[in-house]
Amino acid sequence: MPLYFPSLPFRTRLVGVATSRMATAEHAKELLGFERATADSLSLIESDDVDIVHICTPNDQHLPALLAAMKAGKHIYCDKPLTATLAEAEQVAALLPSYKATSQMALQYRFWPATLRAKQLIDEGRVGAVSHFRGAYLHSGSVDRQRPLNWKANADRGGGVLNDLGSHIIDLLQHLLGPLEPVYATRRVWSNQRRDAADASRSIAHVAEDFAMVTMRTADGTPGIIEASKIATGSEDELRFEIHGEKGALRFNLMDANWLEFYDQTDVDSPFGGNRGWKRIATVARYDAMMQALASDSTTQAASSKQQSESLQGSGGPWPSPKNHIGWLHGHTCCLYNFLAAIARGEPGDPSLAVGIELQRKLAKIAAMMS
Repeated sequence: MPLYFPSLPFRTRLVGVATSRMATAEHAKELLGFERATADSLSLIESDDVDIVHICTPNDQHLPALLAAMKAGKHIYCDKPLTATLAEAEQVAALLPSYKATSQMALQYRFWPATLRAKQLIDEGRVGAVSHFRGAYLHSGSVDRQRPLNWKANADRGGGVLNDLGSHIIDLLQHLLGPLEPVYATRRVWSNQRRDAADASRSIAHVAEDFAMVTMRTADGTPGIIEASKIATGSEDELRFEIHGEKGALRFNLMDANWLEFYDQTDVDSPFGGNRGWKRIATVARYDAMMQALASDSTTQAASSKQQSESLQGSGGPWPSPKNHIGWLHGHTCCLYNFLAAIARGEPGDPSLAVGIELQRKLAKIAAMMS
């Protein structure tokens, strides 16, 4: 955070790191500068000197950490999906009314300049009434049928492409368009047997889906299609969406993340096409609103930093430059900043654990349609 945001209104301390083995915990401690390492995550969560808990374990390990952190009143930053199963998510929901700290889900694709701009254009009415939409999150990592089964593809551990990638694209489209209700869903398991990651000589049953496709509707009945796949040959990290409306349209592809494409139906189309056509908005690394909030929130600005504050508001900040191309780390870092800033201001985080619970319910409904 201090590297990207030199005038932070808060500071954090890396108190402790917990992994499944002391060897990896010690390695993380040395690599990242934590004060201590442990293989006992619950003792770390309950420590008096820990205020914030970042849960980034495999899905089936989320629940114990969530329950412990909520009962201890700690601020929580949790990876998606919230838990491995809906039943586990409902346990979290039962504790939510008595939980008073700040929480946020790591749904970082809300925090890219292009998706922030897309949300702004929709909220301003520039797209108008939406006629239909489509979204996809495509990888190709499981095309090789000989690839060992890791936890992300293991149904017994809350894996599968719906939870892993579908959670992101569904959340993003709900963020842009409002709640979505599944109508129909189908899936494909590319290989019913996969080699065991712990023992390559042994094959184990693979039942988690490698591909999922869902037809969904908005609250006003607008239809759309969402896909998630890890067997999309030729894809690298391709999250994309298209939204078509009465006044305009939007499209975005994570593999070309510096640009949001916008079609303005109100542009004149004559002579010879006039100004009508797809416009590529250079969102690049422009986090203007976030930088302005950062500059105004800072309580540590000395006289020498007044110029820096003005620069932040004018240029989009030192992130490290608004002209540098967007990268995967940007979304994660700004999602995390949003969480920490909410704690510093004493405000709820967004997207919160409540959002994670509702997303889990939606994923479970879709999964039931596919089975």
